[in-house]
Amino acid sequence: MSGLRFEDNSSRDVTPGPRRGFHLDKANAKLMGVCSGIADSFGWDVTLVRVGFVIGTLIGFGSLIVVYLAIGLLAD
Repeated sequence: MSGLRFEDNSSRDVTPGPRRGFHLDKANAKLMGVCSGIADSFGWDVTLVRVGFVIGTLIGFGSLIVVYLAIGLLAD
């Protein structure tokens, strides 16, 4: 053999971070993956997003439930 070696010297960023655009994150989902998708898109902690949704639902008399369901059904 000629001793040829093929090396991949391309630089790839394999560290997890916020993704571009919104997607449902079903791997880390509790219900539909909406909160985990929002957290992944913005690089936030998913627990803070979930707590924010609960507080927003209580303050908004349940209106965020409709928003959550709409996002869950329309996204991805």
